[in-house]
Amino acid sequence: MNQSMINSAVTMGQIQARLDTAGNNLANANTTGFKRRDTSFSDLLTRQVDNQRVGPYENGRLTPEGIRRGSGAGVSQTAVRFEQGSLQQTGRPLDLAVTQPGYFFEVAPDEEGNRRFTRDGAFYLSPNPVDDTENLLVDAEGSNVLDAAGNPVTLPVTGDITVREDGTITVTEDGVEEEIGQLNLVNITKPQLLENAGNNHFRFPDLDELELEEADVLEAAAGTDVVQQGALEASNVDMGRQMSDLMAAQRHYQFNSSAINMTDQMMGMVTNLR
Repeated sequence: MNQSMINSAVTMGQIQARLDTAGNNLANANTTGFKRRDTSFSDLLTRQVDNQRVGPYENGRLTPEGIRRGSGAGVSQTAVRFEQGSLQQTGRPLDLAVTQPGYFFEVAPDEEGNRRFTRDGAFYLSPNPVDDTENLLVDAEGSNVLDAAGNPVTLPVTGDITVREDGTITVTEDGVEEEIGQLNLVNITKPQLLENAGNNHFRFPDLDELELEEADVLEAAAGTDVVQQGALEASNVDMGRQMSDLMAAQRHYQFNSSAINMTDQMMGMVTNLR
């Protein structure tokens, strides 16, 4: 009976992770470029219970040989799913959508120097503190968007901005079109290695520990026709599926809670036997 309570208690703690993941997906259903996470489970430690051969029961118990007793279930993986989200037309020149899965915009590195990537193309202009005639292209969190050379994208204060499908930025003023720069696009070849860096950004863990180099996980894609101006990529969260997963997780949680309650009642009956 103790084992039954342990199994249920352990599993309840792991199911809580699934509830948290589904809740986070639902909370970000309207976040631009958000990628959902899916949780998968596996058995925890399993022990082999041999048949008893004691006393008059020389032939053992009347149960099949090789009884396996588990210790509950645990989260084996919480994976990010990078399926393409639907495109929503906004008509705003600084709204850029990536039209193919696996491609990302690159923004300025974090404080530790780690490269950061995003699918959220809702960009804005921020005054350049060192040049009054220029604006910096930033994301919703104020991080600089990088060009193909790895430098912050700068734009003139005046003029109409156009971003082509290959990420080339041009500014038209008084009928004269001038090419300003090229957005840095990267193709992540091993997206399963990405980890959340906050604010809808992704980054790679320490590749040295994984015995990998950057060339093994990404490749430069500047100039690839994967950008659409005046549109944003919606999240790839399916509300119906997430609600179903949430309800299923809640039922599993209740089932294990009931198992603990039943085991407690059984132990109480055994204790009160006279």
